Amino acid sequence: MNNFPKLHNAMWPGLVGKGPGSEPFIDLDTMLDLTTGAESNGIRFEGVDLFLANPHISIDSTDDDLRRLADKLAEKNLVAGTVIAPVWPPTGGGSAMGKPDERERFIEQVRKASRIAKKLKELGIRPYGVVRVDSATNPETWANDPEASKKIAATFSECCNIAEGEGERLAAEGEICWGGMHSWKRMVELLELVGRPQTLGFQADMAHTLLYTLGYNAPEDAILPPGFDWKDDSKLQEALKTMTRELRPWTVDFHVAQNDATVKGGGSHDKTGRHCLPDDPNGKLNIARDAGHWLRDEKGNLTKAFQHICWDGCMFPNEVMLKQETWNSILRTMVSVREAHGWVE
Repeated sequence: MNNFPKLHNAMWPGLVGKGPGSEPFIDLDTMLDLTTGAESNGIRFEGVDLFLANPHISIDSTDDDLRRLADKLAEKNLVAGTVIAPVWPPTGGGSAMGKPDERERFIEQVRKASRIAKKLKELGIRPYGVVRVDSATNPETWANDPEASKKIAATFSECCNIAEGEGERLAAEGEICWGGMHSWKRMVELLELVGRPQTLGFQADMAHTLLYTLGYNAPEDAILPPGFDWKDDSKLQEALKTMTRELRPWTVDFHVAQNDATVKGGGSHDKTGRHCLPDDPNGKLNIARDAGHWLRDEKGNLTKAFQHICWDGCMFPNEVMLKQETWNSILRTMVSVREAHGWVE
């Protein structure tokens, strides 16, 4: 059986879209227990990707805090992979295209996240992964400033300098709610503006990128026509090929997910691609098959561009997230992706 890429679970669904005005947060220990409790034919999750924000992990964690975190993960036979830098204003950051002080707050959060990522690597608990960022601004604000993408690129370039100094790489997550990253064409344009592929790459999420093909928040960049008939699988496959042909060469981090071609918001999170459970009857993706658009090149060869893949399922009700069977089902799906597109080392 394939043993790569390693199978990770995301911890941030316990926080994203939750909190004041929504459902309660799910604490890190509970998320870890649900992760380690999942099993599929003797296979278990091998690691977790982390959100560097309270109440999970403080972006201002001390070295002692990080040692305790590393010990906790090791006791559960888990490693850490990708970490999310909390770049948004509510978590202490600022818009990547905002005023100088906003951009400086953004950069400072990336600086802190890169330090934490490096420290976890030094502690021997983080063998791979990247530092994830986005523009921390919305498409409407972006659209009202003709220099918006250039400003974001300049901020990202400064963040690249920081990441390189810590021996880290950055990944920009493509999502319809992030200005300048809200369509596949704008995402490619931004990556090319920064022009540092060895340091800044793309984080693909199957739920979010499906919305790219429909042109949500960017109708001019839609690949599929309005009112698309989802029974036309051949046209969907061609749309996925068109999009991944441009974004795959930049992809350094990957989220397995399902989507029903609708959008959803939760708590303070803007409307974005709705994450569905892998067996949702309204899901539009054949997950194991369609992951291949990202994990294999146009000739069908494995890219091996990253050493782990992660399940991302944000804004599920707590009632669903606290059921162990939810995570067993997710793990089965992750295993199916690895069996279809993995390798042995």
